[in-house]
Amino acid sequence: MKRYTFLFTLSIAAGFFSFSCQTSSATGASNSNEIKHDFDTTGLEKAHFASGCFWCVEAIYESVQGVKEVYNGYSGGHTRFPTYEDSNTGATGHAEAVQVWYDPNEVSFKELVEVYFGSQDVEQVNGQGPDWGSQYRSIAFYNNADEKIIIEEKIAELEAKGLKVASEVMAFEIFWMGEDYHQNYERLHPNHSYIKAVSIPRLNQFKRKHPHLLKKDGH
Repeated sequence: MKRYTFLFTLSIAAGFFSFSCQTSSATGASNSNEIKHDFDTTGLEKAHFASGCFWCVEAIYESVQGVKEVYNGYSGGHTRFPTYEDSNTGATGHAEAVQVWYDPNEVSFKELVEVYFGSQDVEQVNGQGPDWGSQYRSIAFYNNADEKIIIEEKIAELEAKGLKVASEVMAFEIFWMGEDYHQNYERLHPNHSYIKAVSIPRLNQFKRKHPHLLKKDGH
């Protein structure tokens, strides 16, 4: 069974350019899991996913119908108050992750899981595309037994097609908010070399494959 074609796209980018999901040091270390929202959270639910560079994953989920906000941060590890620099060492146990705030009346958790598995190379271990290391590994987090079943059923469906799914399935514990300069990164830095070579092609490929999940107005 052929692996998802987006890996081929990313592999080409990685072969011709030494791009990775990293940026120069900046101030504003992550030191909290408390988030100050500038939107009404009434009736909204949260989901958490990790699948490579959070710049890419954030942009993908923000294109999905019913998603109200996406934050970049760290989850799945053992270190308190992780920073971007610490996470890049792989020693924190955390993966770059996103917190997705969504309206369950507009998009279901099952559909968010479809987005998750439909926007990555499900067989790549400890990374996505040109980004390698445990900090870029794929993790599908669940908040309850029903969500775990949804994730496991999707994995079973993919493996029945001959794929060997590398994603971890993990009970959600805590999300550590990422630094301010990582939020809305693709939108704010469209000319960044990694964004142009990796993130935007990954987003566009997702859009072509799953048009039924996209926001109708593009926002």
